[in-house]
Amino acid sequence: MSSIVLLGSTGSIGVNTLIIAKRYNIAIEALIAGNNIDLLNAQIKEHQPKVVAIANKADKERINHPNVLCGSEGILQLIEESKSDTIVNALVGYAGLAPTLKATSLGKRVALANKESLVVAGEFIDMSLITPIDSEHFGLWYLMNERPISKLYITASGGAFRDWKLDKMKNATFSDALKHPNWAMGNKITIDSATMTNKLFELLEAKWLFNTSSIDAVIEKKSIIHALVEFKDGSTTAHFAGVDMKLPIAFALRGEIEEAILPNVDLLSMGAVEFLPIEESRYPIWQIKEHILNNPHLGVVVNAANEEAIKAFQEERCSFFGMSEMVLNAYKKFENFKAGSIDEIVQIDKEVRAYVS
Repeated sequence: MSSIVLLGSTGSIGVNTLIIAKRYNIAIEALIAGNNIDLLNAQIKEHQPKVVAIANKADKERINHPNVLCGSEGILQLIEESKSDTIVNALVGYAGLAPTLKATSLGKRVALANKESLVVAGEFIDMSLITPIDSEHFGLWYLMNERPISKLYITASGGAFRDWKLDKMKNATFSDALKHPNWAMGNKITIDSATMTNKLFELLEAKWLFNTSSIDAVIEKKSIIHALVEFKDGSTTAHFAGVDMKLPIAFALRGEIEEAILPNVDLLSMGAVEFLPIEESRYPIWQIKEHILNNPHLGVVVNAANEEAIKAFQEERCSFFGMSEMVLNAYKKFENFKAGSIDEIVQIDKEVRAYVS
């Protein structure tokens, strides 16, 4: 691979992607970022992209680059005109869908960290062009090895409130929910981790990526085991790795890796590993797990409702559990919806947001 286009360059996936690209002399044709202009300018200086795109036109004058495109149209234009065969999509939320669709329509390979692309429109995306940048799906892929599978498992940390008493969770604040026990991530994914919506999305991703509904999730608090595969012969294998996205990124960009990207897991310092169930009383969104795996086209409803519910929680218009209530209510309201096209997905996304807000 000679060059890539990187969407979401200033987030943690983007920053790690640039580290891996530099290590393997992969050129950065284009950088796309949101509001972190200082970091973007530092990345421009170091990686010398041919073109840059930013979310807001108001920031254009602050960008230290002669070729700057703006807004969602600018991003799509950039992908259309790019020479790179690989697009790394690390944008957050629904905003990442259109770039994924654009890239795959052009036959470009997408190294995908944007969960919402598959959650919202998996049935309209060519999976042969998708390589997931996600420790869980990378772990599943790593383990499967074309043997007959009976069930796939991914793990969850349990989020910020996994050890809180339920009564205390009712009064949890937005800032409480951002205190993840295992790592620092962006606001949305950290909130989604606390509600377990993030894991529901990952189950949907796995359904599209591996063409199976035989998938579940369990809590593993240390986040050392990312995935397990149950084989038809009765054996189960687990994928152990440190909490570091450089490994799945390296495989996504290089195809095969034969050198150390991470230090090996120190089994003695790790100590005991424990698996716990995901309980609906603590994570109400889990009520719809089986239904949505059998009706994955409803991912668009959950995603739109969830993004609006997070806004409501941040603005103190609902409680922590109120977010899940809003999503489950919308899910019930729109359960008979089935999109026949991307245009219908865009339309229902708007309708769900209007209903929830």
